[in-house]
Amino acid sequence: MGSDAHLVVVGAEADELADRAHARIDELEARWSRFRADSEISRLNRRAGTPVVVSPDTAGLIERAVEAWRFSGGAFDPTVLGPMIRAGYDRSFDQIGADVRPVPSPLGVGAADIVIDGCEVTLPVRTGFDPGGIGKGLAADLVVSELMAAGAAGACVNLGGDVRVAGGAPDGGPWTVGVWHPELAEPMARLGLADGAVATSTTQLRRWRVGGATHHHLIDPRSGLPSDSDVELATVVAAEAWVAEVLAKSVILRGSAHPFDVVDATAAQALAVDRLGRVQATEGLAAFLGSATLPAGLDLSGFAAPAVS
Repeated sequence: MGSDAHLVVVGAEADELADRAHARIDELEARWSRFRADSEISRLNRRAGTPVVVSPDTAGLIERAVEAWRFSGGAFDPTVLGPMIRAGYDRSFDQIGADVRPVPSPLGVGAADIVIDGCEVTLPVRTGFDPGGIGKGLAADLVVSELMAAGAAGACVNLGGDVRVAGGAPDGGPWTVGVWHPELAEPMARLGLADGAVATSTTQLRRWRVGGATHHHLIDPRSGLPSDSDVELATVVAAEAWVAEVLAKSVILRGSAHPFDVVDATAAQALAVDRLGRVQATEGLAAFLGSATLPAGLDLSGFAAPAVS
């Protein structure tokens, strides 16, 4: 999935369950990667405009992606493959150099016209589906759910910053998830939860240059270009990782003036950091901080500003 994967399983059969979870993550990547010509997603993209029978896993991913497009008000759109390619992200990120040439693509966006009939999916003509972060989030959700159903006492799956936890941590208590800003040496916050998800999205890590301009992977569906929002990082706590992932991207695209408009209509909680290091958070996020408080702002050279309640 173009990301590091971290897996923690607690319980008597932890080693065996961890091996099964590892294999399951590999299976989902084989089905969902847009960088693999034999994946179900690649087959869907090649046959856009015609019905394609896919696995229940892939049908479930696409159903959730369409649902995410609806509840985000279009801030998330799974058909941004064309804009992603034109931005230079046409291969796995580890194969992208510091400078890339612009890549042409005729693909447009069109999530509204995706048709799902059981396990038969039809993408609109001249569009492409990009699982992106929602695929990582859903994979984390599925693997943790399956681990707990198989008898694990606790499980944590972190796929590229999309974290899902359930049951007890190795010490028997709740799980602690660090929120990292890429320019800080220590977590800016630590969130405690027993069952749920945390997703962090940032425009500061997956970056490259095209024609002298800096591009990143977070595409604004409205413009078809990498986001120019002043929010550079967002973290969301939600019941499921795929929802947290979608909301984190939505927070970034909303900008610092009204970052939580979409989140406020859900049960999720969030924080946002803008390019000046200013930190905002929803009121309910405090419940996950214990006795700690968030800083009002960050000195992005590595020093956190004084905390505020």
